[in-house]
Amino acid sequence: MAQPLVELKNLKIHYPVRGGVFFRIKNHVKAVDGVSLSIYPNETLGLVGESGCGKSTIGRGIMRLEQISAGQIYFEGQDISRYSRRQMRPLWKKMQMVFQDPYSSLNPRKTVGNALAEILRVHHIVPDRGIPGEIERIMNLIGLSPDLKRRFPHEFSGGQRQRINIAKALTMRPRLLICDEAISALDVSIQAQILTLFTELRSRLGLTYLFIAHGLGAVKYMSDRIAVMYLGKIVELAPAQGIFADPRHPYTQALLSAYPDPNPRNRGGKKIVLTGQVPNPADPPPGCGFHTRCPFAGNICSSETPDLKNDGGHFTACHFRIHPSDWFEVKQ
Repeated sequence: MAQPLVELKNLKIHYPVRGGVFFRIKNHVKAVDGVSLSIYPNETLGLVGESGCGKSTIGRGIMRLEQISAGQIYFEGQDISRYSRRQMRPLWKKMQMVFQDPYSSLNPRKTVGNALAEILRVHHIVPDRGIPGEIERIMNLIGLSPDLKRRFPHEFSGGQRQRINIAKALTMRPRLLICDEAISALDVSIQAQILTLFTELRSRLGLTYLFIAHGLGAVKYMSDRIAVMYLGKIVELAPAQGIFADPRHPYTQALLSAYPDPNPRNRGGKKIVLTGQVPNPADPPPGCGFHTRCPFAGNICSSETPDLKNDGGHFTACHFRIHPSDWFEVKQ
């Protein structure tokens, strides 16, 4: 098996909660609490879960935009967990991030051409005389006419702005692209176009993706493997086909139940509705974090945290093996 491009080992990112007269640390929000993952070259790993589960924090942690509390992050075999911003600067050429809001990521006072030229010039990607040709190549790569390089961000649609953000990332010629809800702010028809663009870029440039999203449809389309996250931990990790065909964690099954099936013949079936609220990450429950919302939870679930166990390449953190049909044999 190839060496992972990115490897996380027991990664923890905790945020201090301060209060009182002297503004002392009273607690910690455990945004990411012991996550281990590997992302292999030319692979797309999908990362899904509810808002606040820590998905975006993992992406920002890999970029070292967040302070690491514990654990290790490896990129191309290097332990970058304690790298300073100066040490990370050459590595940022190899890893880039596409954010959710396409407009806030662009400078409203710069034309597209000037924004791309500045990146190419500051980071010495190509000689100065080669900058116009490189801008034209990148614009063609993202499906926009090079003639549009004289326009400002407000003159573009939302989908075009996101293409420009992708272009900014591609100017660095990265190996890893972290897509943090990169299509969530776009219309459904535009989402499909951007997903197609991501797929084409992966094939043409050999990119590796960490694809963070809420929509399971997009994740299914893009991903080779999918990791499901809940309350700062990975609760299930498997090939995309295995997640959809054989979900084994109750939380994954609930997520899939909420996913609107595009096939009309499959609509109208029973839906799994979770009760209760997501626990406070500053005060997570003991044992399995999902046991407060899980109708199958036993005594062991509230006392022991389940390990992420491997069953033929399908990893699940659950004390029991639950079948989706079991949901409708218990009182909701």
